[in-house]
Amino acid sequence: MQSIIFDYAVFLLLIALSFAVLIYSKISGPKEQTKADYVFASKGSVSMGAMLLSIARGFLGVKVFLGYPSEFYYRGSGMWETLYGMSLAFPLVLYFFLPVYFNLGITSVYQYLDMRFKSRLVRRLASATYFIRSILNLGVTVFTPCVALKTVMGLPYWFSIILITSIAIVFTLLGGLRSAILADAVQSLVMIGCSIIIIVHGFFIAKGPLNVFEVTKERNRLDFFNFDMDPTIRVSTVSATLGQLFMSLSMFGCQQNFVQRYFSMDSQKQVEKALWLTIPLMIFLFSLSWIVGMVIFTVYADCDPRALGYISEIDEIIPFYIEDKFYFLPGFMGLVLASLFNSGLSILVSNLNSISTVAWEDFVSQIPIFKGASEKNQLLCIKSISVITGFIVMGVAFIVAHSSGVIDASQLMTSATSGPLLGVFVLAMFFPSTNWKGAAAGMISSHLMTLFIVIGSLSIAKVPEYLPVSTEGCTNTTFSPHIEPIFDVQYEQYKMSFINKTHDDLAFSSVLSSPEFKSSPKDDILTMLYSITYMYYSLLGTFVTVFVGVIVSYMTDLWSKEESTNEDLLHPMSLKVKSMCTGEKQRYVTDGKHNNGPSTLPMTNEAQPTPLSSVFTVKSN
Repeated sequence: MQSIIFDYAVFLLLIALSFAVLIYSKISGPKEQTKADYVFASKGSVSMGAMLLSIARGFLGVKVFLGYPSEFYYRGSGMWETLYGMSLAFPLVLYFFLPVYFNLGITSVYQYLDMRFKSRLVRRLASATYFIRSILNLGVTVFTPCVALKTVMGLPYWFSIILITSIAIVFTLLGGLRSAILADAVQSLVMIGCSIIIIVHGFFIAKGPLNVFEVTKERNRLDFFNFDMDPTIRVSTVSATLGQLFMSLSMFGCQQNFVQRYFSMDSQKQVEKALWLTIPLMIFLFSLSWIVGMVIFTVYADCDPRALGYISEIDEIIPFYIEDKFYFLPGFMGLVLASLFNSGLSILVSNLNSISTVAWEDFVSQIPIFKGASEKNQLLCIKSISVITGFIVMGVAFIVAHSSGVIDASQLMTSATSGPLLGVFVLAMFFPSTNWKGAAAGMISSHLMTLFIVIGSLSIAKVPEYLPVSTEGCTNTTFSPHIEPIFDVQYEQYKMSFINKTHDDLAFSSVLSSPEFKSSPKDDILTMLYSITYMYYSLLGTFVTVFVGVIVSYMTDLWSKEESTNEDLLHPMSLKVKSMCTGEKQRYVTDGKHNNGPSTLPMTNEAQPTPLSSVFTVKSN
């Protein structure tokens, strides 16, 4: 009883401290007098360390602490290899994306597409893609800490979801990007500390790191370098690397909330330094969560709590483990719960900031009644959009509560929306002869193709891919004294429900072996297409966008010399390749005056915030 009181006290105290950090940053930091101050944070107001932690946390999210350990425990190390794709993405973003649009002076990264294709349709398609993806992923972010709160405190999902989103809305109204970055940094440090404590204590219980490695290897949890090319396998080394590479490129190179962080730094060199330093930090944070999973699996290797009915969902294993093994440390559970709660909160706040900015710049500001709004009114509108978006995220979180796990839900949503977004930026930067018709057709085709596969996959019978777990080593002392035992009647009821839930012919014995992933017989092309793992959705989506975009652009005759493009909006490499392949001297435009007199290249009807001149000179390469 005393331990529970400590846990609640620590939980409430840390929630209060989060408010204190927000208020302190608002009082001590530069005043947010304009829209740019709120959106980007004042230049130099955020340290390099805080920025690194914020970028890493923005990508990994709350799932790094709760989702990945349970993924390892019940499915093995397959998803661990997504780290290869993540790490490869950073150098590519540095070389291909930053040189093109870092100094454009824009508030929405999708303004770049407007400038490149001179089309609001393409810009809005990209913005809508980002908006939808962010909403879906934020639903996962909000739901993740709710799992722990339900497991330990008994709080129903609906209460936790409403609580987190409501507080996030208040945070968003009080502070901009600077507050969100500082909150990300603080929560990252707390989560790292909690993970290290769990690992060190787990090594002690499991008789050392060597035994942890041996047990996890013996029970087939360490399955690296699986180069099976079967596209229907949930995750292999190939799909993990390629799929995550395209997802990461889409996120770090084309997503507003990350590019927004780049723009808040003083110079491009600082951004480059930050991204290079993020690679080892990402590897450390990512691997830390998987080691936590290794430790917990070793401790419960012969007595799985889920097989016995102590937990019902795989993502509940972390909070159950802490409740079971850290009863001697009053307040630690409260610390972990508060960290999960605050982490979800800070990620939600920073993303609401980005989403509302995109919604304002690309949609709301074009409504006649809002045109010509003052800076103060623009800031008020952005905050109002944040409130509305927060309630939408709340609704999505309720839907996520019915998914099969936070990792599956997060990866599916990210992969399904990454292809069209990455593809249109690839078209813009590396295919000088593509036009807005091709870009729009490519994005729409990619979305329709991905949606077709996702909906079709729901018709394919699939059994969750869980590895074998055991109960043959359970004793009266396996769990801590304060963990209430499950009575025989309850156990028998859970046993039958577990059998029916997993598979009709699943035998319940001392070793529970959940069935391997199986799909319907691949007797036709559609069934094979529907069976493709979601890890490849981003790759397929990118390919379709680029392929259709190039073909449609060619068919609409953009290859004629009548069209000219500002070469500052293209990657230098694409200009050289174009010249080498065609043997033509392509006409581009640069700042200055037209060789036949002044000429203005129309961008859009909106007021342009970029430093690029509206008067260009046509030159030959």
